[in-house]
Amino acid sequence: MRGPVTVGIVALLAMAGCASKPLHDIRHQGNGPDEFSILPAKPLTAPQDYAFLPAPTPGGSNLTDRDPNAEAVEALGGRPSTATQVPGSDAALVTAASRNGVEPGVRESLAVEDAEFRKRQGRLVGFKLFPVDRYEQVYRKDKLNPFDQAEKFRRSGFETPTSPPVED
Repeated sequence: MRGPVTVGIVALLAMAGCASKPLHDIRHQGNGPDEFSILPAKPLTAPQDYAFLPAPTPGGSNLTDRDPNAEAVEALGGRPSTATQVPGSDAALVTAASRNGVEPGVRESLAVEDAEFRKRQGRLVGFKLFPVDRYEQVYRKDKLNPFDQAEKFRRSGFETPTSPPVED
């Protein structure tokens, strides 16, 4: 009796060690703080003139608070003051993209629809013996093969850059 129990325990421990978290599932797991939501403050500097300091705003922002969006725009060569405005050179692009209307809250509605789709596609999820990547299984048909696409464009006469070798 002792042998089968020991084999069962070893098998369960071996299966538990095979679990892995896929890279596309980057949601925060657990009750602790999310280390990516903590932004370090800018270094403190002395003002040039203490007579012209802005009035304090409780609950508002201060000069040492970071604005990641504005910093990204500045790092890419843009002007942070116009980060929320569409440049005049992109007005035609925005008009063409929004010609059929703009749905407010599209990201939230797509997330709900995607969750429902994956749920419909994975009816037998509870019967898997080993951990599987449900996302990969559900969207396998929609996945593009970059090598096939590059070959298709080459046959059509388009110049394409070289591709890395096909991985086995």
